[in-house]
Parts: sequence; structure tokens; C-alpha cells
Amino acid sequence: MELRAVEEALKGVLLPEPKRSIWALNMVRDIEVVGDEVKVTLCLTPLSAGARELVQESVRTAIEKLPGVNRVTIELVELHPQELNQFGRVVAVMSGKGGVGKSLVAALIAIALNRQGYQVGILDADITGPSIPKMFGLRARPRGSEGGILPVETRSGIEVMSINLLLPHEDQAVVWRGPMLSKAIAQFWQDVVWGKLDYLVVDMPPGTADVPLTVMQSLPLFGIIIVSTPQELTAMVVRKAVHMAHLLDIPVVGVVENMSYLEEGGKRIELFGRSKGEEMAREAEAPLLGRLPVDPALAALCDDGEIERYDSEAFAALSTAFTQAMAALASSSHH
Repeated sequence: MELRAVEEALKGVLLPEPKRSIWALNMVRDIEVVGDEVKVTLCLTPLSAGARELVQESVRTAIEKLPGVNRVTIELVELHPQELNQFGRVVAVMSGKGGVGKSLVAALIAIALNRQGYQVGILDADITGPSIPKMFGLRARPRGSEGGILPVETRSGIEVMSINLLLPHEDQAVVWRGPMLSKAIAQFWQDVVWGKLDYLVVDMPPGTADVPLTVMQSLPLFGIIIVSTPQELTAMVVRKAVHMAHLLDIPVVGVVENMSYLEEGGKRIELFGRSKGEEMAREAEAPLLGRLPVDPALAALCDDGEIERYDSEAFAALSTAFTQAMAALASSSHH
């Protein structure tokens, strides 16, 4: 009886809700194969009692189907969600002020990575202005138990955790003070079972005050992406964000200029004045990852919760530039 065969069988075992593989969620803790006996150790702490039983049944059935298996033993262990989570890279998307399309860029980066075949999650840390669920058309509530919360999955398989998914009405305003906000974000990090992710994209709260600072200090960030627009005011604000990143010794992956222009009849109209993308990138000592236009098609998809269907030349260019910048960062941090 081969270990590989057991692993493959377990990769096919899904939770009842959300339909995620117990393998991807890192709930399979150990497999022992001795002769015709297989012993599997599982952590099902975040599941309800009913779901735990269903999963154990599925595991037993999947392994018993394998040739040469005579006996299956399942052992359960209790673990904290943080012990189940494995992140390849955590990337934060931040802006000096609100309203520049930071959540939009976070969503597009996650979609780009997902299309490249990576396992991706979005932690929506923008507690007072959470727009991620709306863009992805998410209405389901996160499931879980005392032992942890499971994120909600988008159509294309991106995991999302956002305060909006926990509120009774999506248009409810969250009126909390700084310490409460910081605590909520810490919980999204500690109490959510993300499992094995190649990338976790964090949609940061806007600005450079205490809440973004807490996030940047408490998460193991690989790098940050700074979002700006061509307006003069945001240039000053971007400098503050860059300064904060440098103080905390977090590398800037690159800068994205949003609302850079509008395409009308083959012409580019710079609605908010000439582009300051190159200038901002120089300030940040990081590449300009892209200039995103004001795109009515994208706005319509976001309103309909269909952002995952978006495609454009500007988006493709952003996707490529981000991949290159991440590779460059990774190789420079090894030296």
C-alpha cells in the first residue's frame, strides 16, 4: 500500500460546505501505512459536529476503496487555526487615502494569481469600507465552529474573509474605534482556517494611521503594493505610505496608478491630469506595475459581482509586471 495513493485519495475528500478539499485546508495532519493498515490523523476543529462525521465517513470510504487496504483508523487532533495555516507569500495592498481603488487592485491581483494556477486568499482588512464581497458577488456566510472560521470561496476558487460577510446587511456601516478594528483584523489572521495558500492578498485599511500600522506590524508581509491616482494630493499621501513601509522595513513590490486615463474613440483622455505613475514609482524606489484606466466595463462587472470575468490589456500588463516584480524581489531577498 503506497503513501502516495492514500494522499491522492485524500485530496479528493471535500468538506460538505464550503466545497474545499481537506488536503488544501491542511486538515490532514499525518498518514501512516503499515502493511494493509492505514492510520490517518485529521484536525477537524473548525467544523460543526455534523460536518466532522461526514468528513470522517468520506475519508474512510475513500481509503477503503484503495486496493490492499484492510483496516482504516482515524484519529482526531485539536489544533488552533494558525497551526493549520501555511502561507507562501503575504502581500498587502495599501493607499495613503481612501477612494483610490485599492480594493479593486487587491481583487485584480488575486484574480491574476488565481489565473496563474496559484491558491489565493483575500483578507479584507478594510473593515470600515469592505467592498471585496460585492465585487465577487459573495453572499454566503463564513461557516465554522468555536474552533475556527472557514473563508467563503469565490466562483473561481479564491478564498475570502471580510467583515461584510459577517454583517446582517451588507450596507451596514461598521463604526468602531481603532483598537477594535485592529482586533478584528488580528482575528481574521488568527482564527480563520486558510489552509495552504500560495498567496494571501491583504486589502489594507486606507491611510497611514494606527490600524494599517498594526496590520503591517502583525502580519509577516513579503511586500506591499501602493495604489495611487494622478491627482496631486495623492502624490503627497503616497510618500507617507512609502515612508511607513521603509520604516517597517517592508519592501514595496511596486506602484499601481488607478483611474489613470479614459479611452474614448481610440484616444486617451487624462481625466485627473497627467500621469504621475513614473514619479510615484521613483519615490517608492519600486517599479510602476501598471496604469489602470477608468473602465466602465470593469465598473459594471464590479457592480454585478462578476469581477472574475474581467479581462483587458491593462489588466494583462499589470498581471505580468506584478509577477516580474515579485520574482525580482524574491531573488534580491536571497542575496
